[in-house]
Amino acid sequence: MAAMMSAAQPDDTPADLGASRDAVTGLPGREAAQQRLGEWLAAETPAHALLIGLRRFDAVNLAYGTAAGDAALAEVAARLKHFAAKELDGPWLAARGGGGQFLLIASEACSRERWQLLAGQLVEVIARPIASSGGTTLRLSPRAAMLRALAEENADSVLDRLAQTLSSLMDQPSRRLLWADGEATRLGRSAVQLEADLLTAIDRDEIEILYQPQFACADDRLVGAEALARWNHPTLGRIGAAALFAIAERSDHIAQLSRHIAQAALAGAAAWPDGLRLSLNVTPNDLAISDYAGELAELVASSGFSATRLTLEVTEQVLLSDIQQAAQTLGLLAAQGMRIALDDFGAGFCNFRYLKLLPLDYLKLDRSMIDGVAGDPRDRAVLRAIIAMAGALDLQVIAEGIESEAQRELALREGCAFYQGFLRAQPMSASDFVALSCQS
Repeated sequence: MAAMMSAAQPDDTPADLGASRDAVTGLPGREAAQQRLGEWLAAETPAHALLIGLRRFDAVNLAYGTAAGDAALAEVAARLKHFAAKELDGPWLAARGGGGQFLLIASEACSRERWQLLAGQLVEVIARPIASSGGTTLRLSPRAAMLRALAEENADSVLDRLAQTLSSLMDQPSRRLLWADGEATRLGRSAVQLEADLLTAIDRDEIEILYQPQFACADDRLVGAEALARWNHPTLGRIGAAALFAIAERSDHIAQLSRHIAQAALAGAAAWPDGLRLSLNVTPNDLAISDYAGELAELVASSGFSATRLTLEVTEQVLLSDIQQAAQTLGLLAAQGMRIALDDFGAGFCNFRYLKLLPLDYLKLDRSMIDGVAGDPRDRAVLRAIIAMAGALDLQVIAEGIESEAQRELALREGCAFYQGFLRAQPMSASDFVALSCQS
């Protein structure tokens, strides 16, 4: 198979770190981050770190109860891991600090500007509304201290500087980001210039589309791929989908970017052998467009790719704003033969109302639903209940984040129909995907 692009993976296996996981979030603790960071620094590899604090988090527990607070912390942990897996290139580790604090460390060479861009987008992701099981909506106020480890610095120094910076930041209501050296959070490249760069990149077709292959659990047969967007900025380096859409949203060009990505992904899939499916992610802004169904249908028709081979993936976050409109739009698209998948199921609050209102064909399990399940009877019971429910609703289940043969076998044994993950393939170009399909 042709060379494939590398992708970041969590560097937090419990046996390797020799540390227990936090009971609320499932993340390793501060000691694990200190250990891993020390190893990276001793090896003289680049290291970046973020310490995230939830401002006035005690008020959440007081107002809604500790159960709601714990659920919110679990949601923050899920968003943190999902963001890191999508956006980072090198090894990374997410850990739970004390109270409402979270650590993210990464071993990769990136510019100061890119690390700040990632920090800003992560803060925005965490600040999005969280729908609780009791029907209330929680809104957290995250802050992030940022740091690039200095030469000959040790892990204790890194974590101490981050803690001091975050403590200072918590007393500044108007600021959400602060470097550990105390500098103002001003990018070397202005936000206006970055937005202009994005428009130029769209015009020049510089947004790269990669394809994450998907396989049948039963026989490892290639069944399709999910389209992923990446922007290789000449100054900031690689910018993943989350930061990419955040830039587009600030400049009010998110619809243009979404259309461009869909058009490019469909063009890349036009040469695929019959039977292989393409999955596209749908954003909240897409579903807010009154005639999104008609516009996408025209785009698909002009591409030559059959609508019956297209799957649209929506997340719980996409559905929070207007579930009724989302259901209506997705219903129109389903009537044209497109299939609908509820993505990242298990990462949030799993609102079962969505299963009743939406014209779903698939449940796509978040990677956390598979990771560690083999060794935890309660987690395995939850997984079995979800898969049984999906079967009762005539939904097929896709397992995401499969990185080992043991995980694939577990997904097959428990009833998952399909999987994707680094076990068989990492995200790749359209030509590499065609080459892979010829070998299958």
